[in-house]
Amino acid sequence: MLNKVMLIGYAGADSEMKFTQAGIPVANFSLAVKEVYKNGDGEKKTNTLWIRCVAWRRWAEIAGEFVTKGKFLFIEGRLQLRSYEDREGKKRDVTEVVVYTLRFLGPPKNGNGAKPAESSKAAEPSDEGDNPFNEPGSETTDQEIPF
Repeated sequence: MLNKVMLIGYAGADSEMKFTQAGIPVANFSLAVKEVYKNGDGEKKTNTLWIRCVAWRRWAEIAGEFVTKGKFLFIEGRLQLRSYEDREGKKRDVTEVVVYTLRFLGPPKNGNGAKPAESSKAAEPSDEGDNPFNEPGSETTDQEIPF
C-alpha cells in the first residue's frame, strides 16, 4: 500500500508550534494549493484547495521558525485522518498531511520581491544517523534506505 502526498503551494498563515505532554514539538499550518482548469465553455477557472499540514519533531521546529504566511513551499508527506472534540464537545473529523519533507521554494507572495535567506534550500536534519522526521515511534534512518 502507498500513502504519499506531494504538494506545492503558499502557506496560508504563520505556523503554530506546540508541544505534546511528552515534550515533542508539533507544528500546524495550512497550505493553499491552486488548481487551474478549463470548464466546458473553455473558460479558465481557478480553484484553491486549503490543506491542513502537521509537522513533528525537527520538522515542527523548522516549520515553527520559518513557515510564515505567503511562503512558497514544497511539502511531502502522507494523509492522516483523525478525530477530536471541539470546544463545544462535538466530535470533528479532519484530514491532514503529516509532513516528511519541507522545502522553501522561493520568495513569499507578498509583493516585496525579497527572497528569504532559506529560499531554495531543503531543511535537513542536523544529526546524521538520527532521523527525527519520522512519526513518533518510528525507527527508520537514512542509512536503512537502499537507494
